[in-house]
Amino acid sequence: MTDSTKFYINGTWVTPEGTRQLEVINPSDGQGFCNITLGSQADTDNAVSAAKKAFPVWSASTKEQRIELLERLFETYKARADEMAQTISQEMGAPIDLAKTAQVGAGAANLKNTIRALKSFTFEHTLGEHAPDNIILHEPVGVCALITPWNWPMNQIMLKVPAALAAGCTVVLKPSEISPLSAMLLAEMIDSAGFPDGVFNLVNGDGAGVGSQLSSHPDIDLVSFTGSTRAGKAITIAAADTVKRVGLELGGKGANIIFADADEKAVTRGVRHCFANSGQSCNAPTRMLVEKSVYQQAVETATMIAGKTDVGQASDEGRHIGPVVSEQQFLKVQGLIKQGIDEGATLMAGGEGRPNGFEHGYFVKPTVFSDVTPGMTIWSEEIFGPVLAITPFETEEEAIALANDTLYGLTNYIQTADKERAHRVARQVKSGMVEVNGKSGSAGFPFGGMKQSGNGSREGGVWGLQEFLEVKSITDW
Repeated sequence: MTDSTKFYINGTWVTPEGTRQLEVINPSDGQGFCNITLGSQADTDNAVSAAKKAFPVWSASTKEQRIELLERLFETYKARADEMAQTISQEMGAPIDLAKTAQVGAGAANLKNTIRALKSFTFEHTLGEHAPDNIILHEPVGVCALITPWNWPMNQIMLKVPAALAAGCTVVLKPSEISPLSAMLLAEMIDSAGFPDGVFNLVNGDGAGVGSQLSSHPDIDLVSFTGSTRAGKAITIAAADTVKRVGLELGGKGANIIFADADEKAVTRGVRHCFANSGQSCNAPTRMLVEKSVYQQAVETATMIAGKTDVGQASDEGRHIGPVVSEQQFLKVQGLIKQGIDEGATLMAGGEGRPNGFEHGYFVKPTVFSDVTPGMTIWSEEIFGPVLAITPFETEEEAIALANDTLYGLTNYIQTADKERAHRVARQVKSGMVEVNGKSGSAGFPFGGMKQSGNGSREGGVWGLQEFLEVKSITDW
């Protein structure tokens, strides 16, 4: 791969103006294995300038031209999938089998869905039969800053980059400084696919540096950010002076409502979903709400599944969970587990400290708490680790109230054999997405949340494309 200390600006790998470097850590052993450069204001300005210069020509390109380039990128991405999986596994700790399937696969699926959406999208149409001389144009917003997280690197990058390029925007990508190498590998693929110079640019940096520089930059027209709610608020404030568009996909504290008539695998499915990717998913079902008549049985099942959940090195093959991403994240999760114990939740599995046999790396025991009540820290705070909180409820109304008792509103989950009840509850829970009986969304399913999980933006398929388009209305066409 390219020298990890360089940036991709205006179609070439360049030596940064900034000199401050950061070590990339392998979370399986806590050891650094390469360095990246943290960009300076000059680096940010150079990347934005390149994107601004490239915008007039790229925004005027045809849909067919963009489709051809995105399809080339898709083929290149597939050809280098194993290399991408190895990179993701090493930099953020996803077990290699998960990296090959879900992590890399999510990126491929998002790119494929964007191509499909672009092929069918109409950029110019009349207002309607009643007004044939009123035309509606969908035009690219302009230069876009894309700021992405470490937990699902290719999933999030490939929700943003292809959609922005498909819309005719030019971009500056700032991936997480914790997992930057997968983004740099993607930059190589974009280069080999033949995108014009300046259309895609990559600058590494942290949130306080390049992140804030992009958010406040006068030549950036839109910021699309996925990450913590805390950082999302800071980006919104930084962007306010230039009144640029801001799209936020933030945290979550999803409720998994399990009614007594749910299928026998509902609890097992919920626990495994919560622990997947070591619990580091914003849409994880981390609060399990169980109807009281089957509550004890659910607690026993969840405890058993936690005990059977293996923890292992990211480089090992198999169906296990790996480490959390960093020492900072490890200490945060450990602190929240301790708070759960101190505040009176019943620890059923896992707990503080590393699992047996792990003296190094950022490994967390798969942990289950029962008897978790509103007001406890682990009820309200996003933990972002393999920690499940279980709470009983008696009525449908109580389950809905408990599910909505959160600042977040990304994904809620409903498990019931009663379709009418599923429909009633799905309409009343306050979240951008609802999954019923373990059925995940299909291709192009719009991803995004309500409340402090986001500001109404949606990613994926046609909705993701629309994020990067302006609507222009013209009379007397």
